Amino acid sequence: MSCMELLSDLHDTIKVSVPNKKRWHQAFATIYCSRAFLSRRNQISCNMKQNSSEISPEIVIDVISKHPFFSCIDQSSLTSLVKEKSLEQLVKLGGIEGISASLNTDLQHGINGYHPEDIASRQEAFGMNTYQKQPTKNFFHFVWEAFKDPTILILLAFAALSLGFGMKEDGPREGWYDCGSIFVAVFLVISVSAISNFRQNRQFVKLLKVSNNIPVEVVRNRRRQQISIFAIVVGDVICLKIGDQVPADGLFIDGHSLQVDESSMTGESDHVEIDQSKNPFLFSGTKVVDGYAKMLVTSVGMNTCWGAMMSPISRDSDEQTPLQAHLSKLTSSIGKVGLAVAFLVLVVLLVRYFTGNTEDENGNQEFNGSKTKVDDVINAVVGIIAAAVTIVVVAIPEGLPLAVTLTLPYLMKRMMADQAMVRKLSACETMGSATTICTDKTGTLTMNQMKVTKFWQGKESIEGMNYTVIASNVLELLRQGIGLNTTGSVYKSKTNLEFSGSPAEKAILSRAVLELNMDMEALKRDCNILHVEAFNSAKKRSGILMKKVEDDTFHVHWKGAAEMILAMCSHYYDLEGNMKALSDQERMTFDQIIQGMAANPCRPGVKKAVEDCQYAGVNVKMITGDNIFTAKAISTECGMLHPNQELNDGSVVEGVEFRNYTEEEQMAKVDRIRMMARSSPFDKLLMVQCLKNKGHGTT
Repeated sequence: MSCMELLSDLHDTIKVSVPNKKRWHQAFATIYCSRAFLSRRNQISCNMKQNSSEISPEIVIDVISKHPFFSCIDQSSLTSLVKEKSLEQLVKLGGIEGISASLNTDLQHGINGYHPEDIASRQEAFGMNTYQKQPTKNFFHFVWEAFKDPTILILLAFAALSLGFGMKEDGPREGWYDCGSIFVAVFLVISVSAISNFRQNRQFVKLLKVSNNIPVEVVRNRRRQQISIFAIVVGDVICLKIGDQVPADGLFIDGHSLQVDESSMTGESDHVEIDQSKNPFLFSGTKVVDGYAKMLVTSVGMNTCWGAMMSPISRDSDEQTPLQAHLSKLTSSIGKVGLAVAFLVLVVLLVRYFTGNTEDENGNQEFNGSKTKVDDVINAVVGIIAAAVTIVVVAIPEGLPLAVTLTLPYLMKRMMADQAMVRKLSACETMGSATTICTDKTGTLTMNQMKVTKFWQGKESIEGMNYTVIASNVLELLRQGIGLNTTGSVYKSKTNLEFSGSPAEKAILSRAVLELNMDMEALKRDCNILHVEAFNSAKKRSGILMKKVEDDTFHVHWKGAAEMILAMCSHYYDLEGNMKALSDQERMTFDQIIQGMAANPCRPGVKKAVEDCQYAGVNVKMITGDNIFTAKAISTECGMLHPNQELNDGSVVEGVEFRNYTEEEQMAKVDRIRMMARSSPFDKLLMVQCLKNKGHGTT
């Protein structure tokens, strides 16, 4: 009913005087129209609530605030680009050149790392390369964990029973002794266990920081340099090689034969080929298995696919070691046996008592049916139960796991003091029971520092800076092979030269630049690289196919294991630059020259360490990918082989030889082997498996 209809009805029913008629009209109009408007408002409000409940909760308005220094691009688009592997989105963003321009990055020379403001602005806009950490466990957490031990709970329960029975039997003055001693023992066990686990947890946190702090090679300010993985920012240019872990999400810039293992992300074991046209996307946490490349970082830390996937997963560092687990199981088993024996004793003693087969101190029968007082029966039963409780308390060796818990962290601390990083307490057990140590050569036994002292052209050796004796045509080929067939680089600052790459690469580049007057920039301008065969542990060589811009001539340059390169050759250059056929006699001469090429010195103290291991009854075996002559020279210097030991006595083998043995031959000969050369990762694993199958404790 409308307001006007209400007023009309009221006009007919209410008789008012003419002067007051206008006032009544205004009053009724105000009251009823207010009610009508209020009713209409409530109806609209209900309809709005009903409609709002039908709105999907997934509809979210996301307002992205762009950083003033990077206003052309935002983090969400970079994250989705790599996550979805969207080539279409990459094209929309202008390709990798457009993205690098938006990130103020030079794809060849990297970002300007000299200015802290540039690094800080990138961290502010795109975050830091760190992941969310689980909250640190406090001391009371470990106290509670110790309380939950079944052995402790059993002891506490029987301590309470012992208190009640002791009070009943011996009175309050002496009845609490047994209970008090149990509580003191439990308090000591809980306190020591909690303190030990708390310290162990803190040590693991420190170790985790050290183990995760991986050095990464980046290009900043026109030069390659190593920085911490935590210092990487969006826009950085990362150099990747075989064995590297991809430190962040990014895009492929350039490189050759790059393959990555994405099993940590996808679960697929097949290696994925990365190139610029079909699949330029790289994920954090994956591993390079072949080739080398440069990548542009697009996401770091929690914005990477790895960070989003791993953030809900916590690392539990307080797991039991194998010895602790075995001892805990043993303790539990002994406790169960103790409970069974105590229950059996309880039943037997109760049966004997109530059947009248027990006597008191005076030789009288303790239980005599209804003639026995109730208090005497209760006291006798309490004494029987107290005996059973004593059996349980004595049977449970609650201190056994605690002793191991205290001993292993102490050993770990001792090893850390010797600069040995221990990630798990079980490593202390493994090292303590080791009978054989299998070690690599480069960087472990040797200094991993190389220097070119001389080289051969044909059958003649050239030492020092006398490069003028090298024929001009050979010198040109030598510069091409060194400067183009390499993953290293040379940076010229105002004061000195900086060489980057593996130790061998740096040694060769240093010799070529300083003594052969090689100009890498000029080489790259004058030659085009058409194809690259990257180095890996299987091929043990790398090669390039190049074309000279000046005359369109083609050359192939190979570099790698000397005996493998020699096997590919049919001719050689003599000192005058003449090409000659390689006869069998000359091939043997070159073999002898190669055998003398061992120039990587042992680390100080290695020979003494090997002698100490051998004196303790631990065999030390060297397993390396180097050639057999270099490996023999190093193992002899380290004391693993005798100076006059023959190569055919079974102590020295090559990986392919050991691999081709039958399983019975491998098991029969593995103990005699002291050094294995030219071994692949599979050969190393096969050696360790054979030793373990023979019962050796192997590290």
